[in-house]
Amino acid sequence: MLKNKSYIGISFIILLFGIYAVPRIVNRIQNNDVVKGDRLDKIGSVSKNDQKLVKIGPAPKFELVNQDNKKISNETYKGKVYVLEFFFTTCPSICPKMNLSMLAIENKFFGNPNFGIVSITIDPSHDTPEVLKAHAKLLGVKSSNWNFLTGDRAYIFNLANKGFNLYAGENSKVNGGFEHSGLFALVDKNGDIRCRKDDFGNPILYYDGLDKKGVRDIQQDINILLKD
Repeated sequence: MLKNKSYIGISFIILLFGIYAVPRIVNRIQNNDVVKGDRLDKIGSVSKNDQKLVKIGPAPKFELVNQDNKKISNETYKGKVYVLEFFFTTCPSICPKMNLSMLAIENKFFGNPNFGIVSITIDPSHDTPEVLKAHAKLLGVKSSNWNFLTGDRAYIFNLANKGFNLYAGENSKVNGGFEHSGLFALVDKNGDIRCRKDDFGNPILYYDGLDKKGVRDIQQDINILLKD
């Protein structure tokens, strides 16, 4: 008889725990606030706040001339989300792939007045406004918010290397005479460089314009910034 009462008592405690704990567990799952362990010695709470894009800091100011020989600056893109790259039209290596990636991004957001693209040449002596205009036409660029920019060479190299920290340099030993990063910078409506975190929680800083995943990631994050 005493043994049966013990079973009844234990069952009652389990029932009370279920009534109290289960709704809380369900609620945490629905809110994506669950405890996740990816290593035996590392367990952390993953919440929606961790998915917010990191603010790196203000994008460098710039003023250059576009394919229509008009002055374009960072102020031109005030209130817009934009992607920025450094390239050159005669690049025989990574630029064609970067061009295709940018075209994919343009197509994804074509017609949205709050989105734009900036492509800055690192070979301004060759890439005049006329050359850039012909290049944009060859690519099939449709957006009026995609500007191909040229200007003073020293100014552009300083903007790339010291401003954005996106490497660009002249090298007579490489095919094409120049080498540069294949990364894209993402800038928000307030002019701040933004990015997501990697799998270890570190800011990626820039997006790989040569990789399908990098293009997918930046498209997703552009969507997030456009909604802000």
